[in-house]
Amino acid sequence: MDRFAHYDWPFFEPRHAALAKEIESFSKENLAHAHGEDADAICKRLVQDLGCAGFLRHCVSEKPDVRSIALLREVLAYHAGLADFSFVMQGLGSGPIALAGSDALKKQYLPRAANGDAIAAFALSEPDAGSDVQALTTTARRQGDVWLLTGEKTWISNGGIADFYVVFAKADEGISAFVVDAKEVDASERIEIVAPHPMSTLKLKHSKGTLLGEPGQGFKLAMRNLDIFRTTVGAAALGFARRALAEALDRARKRKMFGRALADFQMTQAKLADMATRIDASALLVYRAAWAKDVKNQRGTREAAMAKMFATEAAQTIIDDAVQICGGLGVMRGHPVERLYREVRALRIYEGATEVQKLIISRELLKA
Repeated sequence: MDRFAHYDWPFFEPRHAALAKEIESFSKENLAHAHGEDADAICKRLVQDLGCAGFLRHCVSEKPDVRSIALLREVLAYHAGLADFSFVMQGLGSGPIALAGSDALKKQYLPRAANGDAIAAFALSEPDAGSDVQALTTTARRQGDVWLLTGEKTWISNGGIADFYVVFAKADEGISAFVVDAKEVDASERIEIVAPHPMSTLKLKHSKGTLLGEPGQGFKLAMRNLDIFRTTVGAAALGFARRALAEALDRARKRKMFGRALADFQMTQAKLADMATRIDASALLVYRAAWAKDVKNQRGTREAAMAKMFATEAAQTIIDDAVQICGGLGVMRGHPVERLYREVRALRIYEGATEVQKLIISRELLKA
């Protein structure tokens, strides 16, 4: 399958196809070694490289183009999961500043994040508050002109390597958002997950924070930020799925069984047909949602939820089928589909698990 054929769809403009080719060239030249166990060092380098190449400005932006973010994630994920992670976390972590920060805050943080000179992180989840944001227990108290935050955040991507965190906490006025410099938090408790990337628990104890926007408006700000990036989770899943299909096709053509190529067996052909169909369906949902946000200026809650839910679930199935087609090679440590098998799993959970997306979709349907 031509990975770039869909840029002829009416969802896109000529600049999108040009951007896809640009990031593909960058990826081929720079991402061959963007894998390994030292995720901290790899991600730090990737942020700098992506910033120097000018790609981070697409996600660290006051006027983000969701289609551009999505296609960049799709191509980066095809080549290296950590590259996709490093790219999008700069946007997710700096997004609330771009949306609601004062001119001074924007000037202080956004250029550094866009250039790759400062690493950003988004700190919303807590040990007992993930999708249920209203259950947050981290507190923010005003002391003169200063806000002091106390509490614990967990599952924080870029935790331990970030230069600044956007932290959500409960003030007297309600959930509010704050920018907290890394020196104000304890991020030493690292979290190891199935596909290594920087993650930690954050502990705040009278940590100084700078208010973002108005007190009590943090929940709305978090949702506005997630509305931009949730669709692009589906795009990352799409990139993983395309790579899995490419590996499966290559193996099916080369692997001989009983005097025939594996690809000659109808059972293999059926798997490949299902994989390809799920990929096209995912792409249609992902880029419809991105187009609705960019062109129709719709919030697109239902469309984004559908794209995220379907594309991540489809990618899990596609990658599992690719492992099956690759056989023993598919479970060898370091093989592309083995890496994909570990990398895709988290996508069905973060930024709203599949079950949460179903609730969102049904709620939007009933509301209509």
